[in-house]
Amino acid sequence: MNVKQIICGYTCTFLIMVLLWGCQSHGKNNKKEETIDQKVSNLVNLMTLEEKIAELTQDAPPNKRLGIPMMQYSECLHGLWLPGATVYPQAIALGSTWDPMAIKEMSTAIAKEARAANLTHCYSPNLDVITGDPRYGRVEESYGEDPYLVSRMGVAFIEGLQGTGHQKFDENHILATAKHFVAYPENRRGINGGFSDISKRRLYEVHLPPFEAAVKEAGVGSIMPGHQDLNGVPCHMNKWLIQELLRDQWGFDGFVVSDNNDISRLHHMHFIAESREEAAVMGLQTGVDMDLVIGKNPDDAAYNMKVLKDTLTNNPDLEKYVDNSVSRILKMKYKLGLFDQVNTDEVKPVVSTKESQELALSIAKKAVVLLKNDNDLLPLNVEEIKSIAVIGPNAHEEVKDGGKYTLLGGYAGIPPYYTSVLDGIKQKVGGKVKVNYAEGCKLKSSSKAGFPEAIDAARNSDVVILAIGGSTATCGEGGDRADLDLFGVQNELVQAIYETGKPIIAVLINGRPLTINYIAKNIPSVIESWYLGMRSGDALAEVIFGDYNPGGKLTVSFPRSVGQLPVTYLERPDFVGSGKGQYKFTEKSPLFPFGYGLSYTSFKYDNLVLEKESIKTNESTVVSVDVTNTGGRTGDEVVQMYVKDDFASVGRYNKMLKGFQRVTLKPGQTKTIKFELNSENLFLYDFNMNKVVEPGNFTIYIGSSSLEKDLKEIKLSVR
Repeated sequence: MNVKQIICGYTCTFLIMVLLWGCQSHGKNNKKEETIDQKVSNLVNLMTLEEKIAELTQDAPPNKRLGIPMMQYSECLHGLWLPGATVYPQAIALGSTWDPMAIKEMSTAIAKEARAANLTHCYSPNLDVITGDPRYGRVEESYGEDPYLVSRMGVAFIEGLQGTGHQKFDENHILATAKHFVAYPENRRGINGGFSDISKRRLYEVHLPPFEAAVKEAGVGSIMPGHQDLNGVPCHMNKWLIQELLRDQWGFDGFVVSDNNDISRLHHMHFIAESREEAAVMGLQTGVDMDLVIGKNPDDAAYNMKVLKDTLTNNPDLEKYVDNSVSRILKMKYKLGLFDQVNTDEVKPVVSTKESQELALSIAKKAVVLLKNDNDLLPLNVEEIKSIAVIGPNAHEEVKDGGKYTLLGGYAGIPPYYTSVLDGIKQKVGGKVKVNYAEGCKLKSSSKAGFPEAIDAARNSDVVILAIGGSTATCGEGGDRADLDLFGVQNELVQAIYETGKPIIAVLINGRPLTINYIAKNIPSVIESWYLGMRSGDALAEVIFGDYNPGGKLTVSFPRSVGQLPVTYLERPDFVGSGKGQYKFTEKSPLFPFGYGLSYTSFKYDNLVLEKESIKTNESTVVSVDVTNTGGRTGDEVVQMYVKDDFASVGRYNKMLKGFQRVTLKPGQTKTIKFELNSENLFLYDFNMNKVVEPGNFTIYIGSSSLEKDLKEIKLSVR
């Protein structure tokens, strides 16, 4: 072989290799360019009917024939609902922080903890707007009674859990589920799952905004309807709600998962479907894609072959609804990267890290609300007291290994440890102060046998920490109540300790607003802590001894009595005739209002100004105010902006929250806080339910709570 032949041979070989590489490369590029929708469509075409239906449950196992992965799930309302998890403050406490960035930081940490445990789908957040009726036990699961506040917290939670931009659904983020769609707390008797019968106007003004924000702003990937019927139509078969509004108008492109057992409940609770088969068809035709049946009770399941096989075989046209639902679920599995993962069904332990536990403490401190502090009893100075009594049924809790704590709130996992009020106080004072502990009474008991010990502990101490309230035994899902007084003999315990004459700090640990009139009148210092998570005692000790200045604000109003319900700041104008819109013999105002909370320092609001005092309906302006710390301690203030359309074409609430900002100020420091005013916070729904900004005058309120005395106001003209 001569040189030419050798060169030609090498050249031909090289060209063949280039062509082969080019073909292979082109194939790879085609695969990369192949959209998720195309992949899903191809996969669905390969699936048998049995394989498709198997995908329609929350714990569908891997399909090994087709390589379809499993999507493992959990609740994560304030941490994963599993042993070993970091437990953060309950949702109502998270609301009290008024700090969306803290919530986003928390849900980001939850997502990482979930991914490490092979979990990729969580049934959170709860975007229910509380309607002023705390008899309802699930108040604790919501962020509060205002739609704007719930929207901001919800968007932050979803963005942290799912990620944003190129990080969305990556290896550090998971799928969120916004629930309960919609108006779930709007029931008639304060009972979980009770029917909701409300106007379209109230639905749009109060209950829909958080879900619309979740879809349009945060891009939530999953929605869960409520158990209840809404204006006569159960949410799980409400085509207007799920198809027309959610998918067609809002553009939701994720999947809808039922609340637990709710497809079959169309048959055995709502009594609309005459059989589970009919209920399953109703759910699929409505667009409920996944049947959540925790516990897998065969009698509660609707989306399975036993129920659907004959129906789909006899009515093949119905299979298109199954295909639609399967496609939406598979699409999410692709987005989450599960098809690139191995062993998606492997159950891994949940591990709480030191970093997440410190984050739980940081958020817990931000959530504490100081309701009363007569004569500046708080903060305590450890150098000035020799003994302290820690008393009450909620002062301490110990459980057996693997047991659940009752003072963490509903849907709480089992943390590696829990710091009680007693633990926190002891750790804070060390050996400098003697701590006298007495339970006083059991939370649900009528026995006063522990009173003498508690009274002695108080008498032998310089100051008393009295930890009372509720627990998962008295509140939470299914924990609805006909009254809101302290349970058992707690109120009698408070009175007995008060009569010792010792200074008392009442610490409320509970999941709902309670009627605490005696405490509000007689106890000098009152803290609302809600459920603060696994670092509860640490956070409370730092607040009580002044290491942290409380800056939380209430997001739900406190009633004076059950007869006063509903109690919420979202009120319409009072009647001007006989009675003048007031109760004849009792006070109408809340005991503690929305947006309220004290500090160890003081703040002054000045220079409320508008950038432009008059704007067109399609224009915007900025309102600003100077906030100054006039006290001697660094502290946080939550600056709140409310808007009122003075004279409108339809009835309006007296004011609605449209902006807020939590700001930290050093003594003497002033910051200028600004809020934009535009069509998104000046609009209303007119007579025809069109979203419009009407010309006229608007009152802009800015201040420290929803109370008129705490607000400054300025007029904006819209032309």
